[in-house]
Amino acid sequence: MREVMMIDKKIMVVDDEEKLQSMITSILQDYGFTHIEATGSVFQGRKLFMAFNPEIVILDIMLPDGSGYDLLDFMRRKSDVPVIFLSAKGEDDDKLRGLSLGADDYIVKPFLPKELILRMEAILRRVYPESSVVPLKYSTIDFHTGHVTKNREVIPLTATEFKILDKLNKNAGRIVTIDSLCETVWQNHVWGYENSLMAHIRRIREKIEINPSKPVSLITLRGLGYKLITENKGYPPI
Repeated sequence: MREVMMIDKKIMVVDDEEKLQSMITSILQDYGFTHIEATGSVFQGRKLFMAFNPEIVILDIMLPDGSGYDLLDFMRRKSDVPVIFLSAKGEDDDKLRGLSLGADDYIVKPFLPKELILRMEAILRRVYPESSVVPLKYSTIDFHTGHVTKNREVIPLTATEFKILDKLNKNAGRIVTIDSLCETVWQNHVWGYENSLMAHIRRIREKIEINPSKPVSLITLRGLGYKLITENKGYPPI
């Protein structure tokens, strides 16, 4: 199983090379990110930044209508969103200039996908700290490690199970529709996946419930969807 990034935030990518845009987007999607928007100029970057309100920005320096430094200056006048420079300019002066302007990190092209993910993960966990452990009635889910603990047994989640539980946890105590869950896992390919979703739900219940046939934490609402009942949000079992 490929490692799944444990924090899913809105990511804005600014690079004028379309192939590199696609490669970065693919890397991020492989690690669990789904909210990604990309563009290739300072002008479009400003528009996208205001409309998309990203939670982290991956930014090239050399752009066709200016520099990433200009776009960073624009963003810094609006917010403290974390920014990673991703540039072919690897000289120390370039790195120091980028960091002095308020960038959070500076990665030189070419780069390893894992390097990008690890540096993003470190920044996101620092900037957006949150508890990773979610208690259920008979088990706990650790979203940083991707494991369930039940009766002192540590049980790994698959990538698909993680995505389903992450979506349910972000809406804990509320109904999440079948279509919404299918879209989270299979993106635009929603139709025809209901049976697959049910199979994944069944396996998740085997991991988090004492009696999977009588669930108290992952509830089915027939014809509507599913609901996750967590112990730290005050929702009683149904």
